[in-house]
Amino acid sequence: MEEVFEGVEGVVSVRSGYTGGQAVNPSYEDVSAGGTGHAEAVEVVYDSTKVSYGRLLAVFWRNIDPTTSDRQFCDRGTQYRAAIFYRDAEQRRLAEASRLALEQSKPFQEPIVTEIVPASAFYAAEEYHQDFFKKNPVRYKFYKYNCGRAQRLETLWGLSPAGGRLP
Repeated sequence: MEEVFEGVEGVVSVRSGYTGGQAVNPSYEDVSAGGTGHAEAVEVVYDSTKVSYGRLLAVFWRNIDPTTSDRQFCDRGTQYRAAIFYRDAEQRRLAEASRLALEQSKPFQEPIVTEIVPASAFYAAEEYHQDFFKKNPVRYKFYKYNCGRAQRLETLWGLSPAGGRLP
């Protein structure tokens, strides 16, 4: 998701990390083992004069599989659940409205199971996880395509396997 959000005009920064769990300052090993309650997540800082929260929500939805519980593509476990972690009542309202709009437009048959929950402490992932798609482009592309991400996004949203981003 770093790659996706960094490509959006108005996004100032994107950090990989963990949120939504009980452990304080968890490591990748802790989170990936599935015992902390955290989800792997990104923290997006943006300039609201250049991009709206609604636009960021649209980008989010088009780059996940909102129909699967406790997994995203080939990654399985609660740490891979799809979730929107909101910071205030307005973000919650917008997130819920965006989910409702998807449910009403019925772009796919399965129900939407993506969580919309209050944000808790965000812990930045280790440095080697930050900008992984830039630091390890071959490995990242291999994983992204062999994991079925591009194919599933195309099935859900009708987007080309090359991107998954909104135009």
